[in-house]
Amino acid sequence: MSSSYGSHADGRAGRLDRRARFASPGESLLRISVPPGTPREAEVAIERLIELTSILARRAAQLQQALDTRVVIEQAKGILAERYRTDVDAAFGMLRRGARSNRVRLHDLADRVVASPQTPAELSPERIARQP
Repeated sequence: MSSSYGSHADGRAGRLDRRARFASPGESLLRISVPPGTPREAEVAIERLIELTSILARRAAQLQQALDTRVVIEQAKGILAERYRTDVDAAFGMLRRGARSNRVRLHDLADRVVASPQTPAELSPERIARQP
């Protein structure tokens, strides 16, 4: 009989029952069966590789999300720089102040700037002028 290994959503690796269902949507789909008589050292190495693969996949997803977020912020900076006829550093300052003073996530405010031809109220010239 062969052993079946997979990784858990929290990064743990271990022996999994063939009939086991995934505990969460984030759990790895990776399943590996080892032949009977596989040395324990090899099984431990396989467990570690599955664990590392899961960690790297989560990290890659986090980096992709960060990149996607950064792209929207960069687009919003360019739009605000053009609308207010200023440089991108000043546009970023406006975006950051608008998000902070209105308790809005920077990415959410940037997304609204990019999605609409109208500048969000948090970034109106009157509000920007009153902010320190």
